[in-house]
Amino acid sequence: MTCTKELLDVMARLRNPETGCPWDLKQDFASIAPYTIEEAYEVADAIERNDLDDLRGELGDLLFQVVFHARLAEEKGAFAYGDVVADIVNKMVTRHPHVFESDSSQARGRAWEPLEWERRKLAERAGGDSVLDGISTSLPELARAAKIQKRAAAVGFDWPDVDGVFDKIHEELAELQQARAAGEGTERIAEELGDLFFACVNLSRHLGVDSGRALRSASAKFGRRFRQLERNVRDCGDSLTDLDLETLENEWRKVKSRENDE
Repeated sequence: MTCTKELLDVMARLRNPETGCPWDLKQDFASIAPYTIEEAYEVADAIERNDLDDLRGELGDLLFQVVFHARLAEEKGAFAYGDVVADIVNKMVTRHPHVFESDSSQARGRAWEPLEWERRKLAERAGGDSVLDGISTSLPELARAAKIQKRAAAVGFDWPDVDGVFDKIHEELAELQQARAAGEGTERIAEELGDLFFACVNLSRHLGVDSGRALRSASAKFGRRFRQLERNVRDCGDSLTDLDLETLENEWRKVKSRENDE
């Protein structure tokens, strides 16, 4: 608690109208929001790299963002940091009756399942116009697609098994191919491609895979292999632009085979 008070005191001094930091004093919710998003991504990056020393610092940066927003709200008389903490404590206790209320092992087994978790959150939001209300448009596209699908699944609108999702992907791919073959414009092609992406996110959800993380991993793998391809070509005294596609494909297969053998 002492550490928290020290952090709140630091924030208060930074925002002191007379003696505070000029930069901090100029900020508002909108100007700070991009930094908050950036810090969250840096936390995710440290986790991805399994760098716990870096993670410690990045979590501190993210916590400071929470304190900053809470201070801005307190100055407006809306709420304070303590209210933020109280709200999240209440939310977690309410959503985990299997931990804080029930002694039933069966109840504990059911309550943490993804669909049950989504249903509890939907119950808290009851009374809105749609179960999709409140999904931020600022979320990364893959994450937002997954969240929409989870909300729909929580009320029963979902494929009963993964086979239906595979069929949907084949259907969307065929529609994309048909649109291209018919010479449809970019807008229609983009629409069909979006449907295909959405179906792939749905497949990730059914397989229990985070689509964003899977894509980051695929991008990293491609980057690693492409850099090795560049090194191999340079070692032979060539450059990528000197070689035809067939030669590059052969070199690419060699890189993949060598990596898979290691």
